[in-house]
Amino acid sequence: MSKMEPIPDQSLTTKEFDTSKLVLPVVSAVAFVHLLNDLIQAVLPSIYPMLKTNYNLSFAQVGIITLVFQMTASILQPAVGLYTDKHPKPYLLPMGMLFTLIGLIMLVFVDSYAGLLLASAFVGLGSSTFHPEASRVARMASGGRFGFAQSFFQVGGNSGSALGPLLAAAIIIPRGQSSIGWFTAFAVLGIIVLFSVSRWVVRTHAHLAAKRAANPNQLPLNKVIAALAILSLLIFSKFVYMTCLSNYYTFYLIERFDQPVENAQLFLFLFLAAVAVGTFAGGPLGDKIGRKLVIWVSILGAAPFTLLLPYCNLFWTAVFSVIIGLILSSAFSAIVVFAQELVPGKVGLISGLFFGLSFGLSGISAAALGGLADATDIVFVFHCCAYLPLLGIFTALLPNLGSHK
Repeated sequence: MSKMEPIPDQSLTTKEFDTSKLVLPVVSAVAFVHLLNDLIQAVLPSIYPMLKTNYNLSFAQVGIITLVFQMTASILQPAVGLYTDKHPKPYLLPMGMLFTLIGLIMLVFVDSYAGLLLASAFVGLGSSTFHPEASRVARMASGGRFGFAQSFFQVGGNSGSALGPLLAAAIIIPRGQSSIGWFTAFAVLGIIVLFSVSRWVVRTHAHLAAKRAANPNQLPLNKVIAALAILSLLIFSKFVYMTCLSNYYTFYLIERFDQPVENAQLFLFLFLAAVAVGTFAGGPLGDKIGRKLVIWVSILGAAPFTLLLPYCNLFWTAVFSVIIGLILSSAFSAIVVFAQELVPGKVGLISGLFFGLSFGLSGISAAALGGLADATDIVFVFHCCAYLPLLGIFTALLPNLGSHK
């Protein structure tokens, strides 16, 4: 999506917002900025080999960079979501991208490991503000097609994650760290688009109408808590494995198959592009056939391929990584919407919790897997992580929320 459509003038009124109608330009806008946001985030892991060489870093130090970024991107998300559920703050959206812009500018000029950590923290802070609010906007503009809207929003992020390594390989790797400054244009564009979205929310009072339209949940509290715990376990299995591939796939290809960095980046792009496609499919499928079934297939269904991947040659490694990306990525949108329906009226809290959990797990696992790679080797890490999708068996314990939930 290279050009944003203007938000229709008829939506910019003070009349009661119609929650049954899909406002596609608004969903498209937050998805587009999600693309920009996650494209910027993807710059960091994409240039890890360069930073590792330039700063003489260990794998553990590389993992700590991700830990700092992911933790700042995760810890504040539930708090932001909980606060804005009670006190809506639509203009937090452009403020989030402003923090990201500051982090990017810092990345251009820092010349120490401590500076890299601080810059990473600012980029993460921007994400912690952006994700719960943008997810809320996607849901309120969904017209009841919650899975579609969440997938559309999420696929924007995955598309950005896929484009990030390509742009990093084309722009930063040949020119060095200072060329990160080119990416500030994406942050500025995101601020402009999100300001328009915030104006739409304020003028239509869409957040108030969406809250009134929330359907109550009949499940007892203990079952809701148990279901959220199971969903969290599934998030753990998905994101620890995805972190293994997104952060260390290039190192794996370099070590096992002696691939140059540029070729390894292309393999990473193929995997991340497959993740984007799979993410978009998961939400609409959940709307039609049920979110529980989508979660079941997308987590456990990836297990045969993850178990075989460490034994494959280069060609089949590429093929299986694409299949894994397609299958495993379809779970997240279904999990987020399932959780939102478990706790109606708390869209910001649930979005912040699950986006934050995914970011936090990614950060912690990146550091842990980096330490494990230092102690053993990166191939051993891929062998260990291959078993994680087997945790998808716990999907059977989730409650049935209805024939199309």
